[in-house]
Amino acid sequence: MKHIIRFAACIAAFLTISSCSMLGSLAGGNGTTVGSNTGSALLRLFQAWQVLKGNTTTAPNYNYTGNTGSGLDLSNVANLINLGQVLTGASTLTNATPTYTNQFSNGLITGSSNLVNNNNVGGVLNGLLNLASGNTSVLSAAAASAAAGNQTTVTNQTAGAAEALSTLGSIFSLLGNR
Repeated sequence: MKHIIRFAACIAAFLTISSCSMLGSLAGGNGTTVGSNTGSALLRLFQAWQVLKGNTTTAPNYNYTGNTGSGLDLSNVANLINLGQVLTGASTLTNATPTYTNQFSNGLITGSSNLVNNNNVGGVLNGLLNLASGNTSVLSAAAASAAAGNQTTVTNQTAGAAEALSTLGSIFSLLGNR
């Protein structure tokens, strides 16, 4: 019972944070911090993806899902938490003001340690908008659960997961092999 209450509280907190972030963007709030947090999470997901593709010397510690360009282990707590951060940041871009989008872009570049740069930021923003427009409710709930310390397993066949991973794969292809 205690886990159910904690899980429900985490989902409520996650949804509240997402809603507050969106309201901040609609009100013209500062998007630099949200963009920076999104960029950091995107960098960590990209690094996990690179390990799967064998493009780093880091020992593989993720299970390849078998989907070209979208191999992320969605039972990995760190991946789910990072994915939740990316989804939260992406949701703030829907109906964002131009000022907020510019601030978000600057934060995205900084937070990603320049993995996102002036040459690819437009494509990454479009990818994030596509991610925000998809059905990511299952992924958002799983990310909130993982952040609360609950083990959650999501497969690529889960509603919205395959589409989200495909979109992430498209974003990662813009970022290249590093």
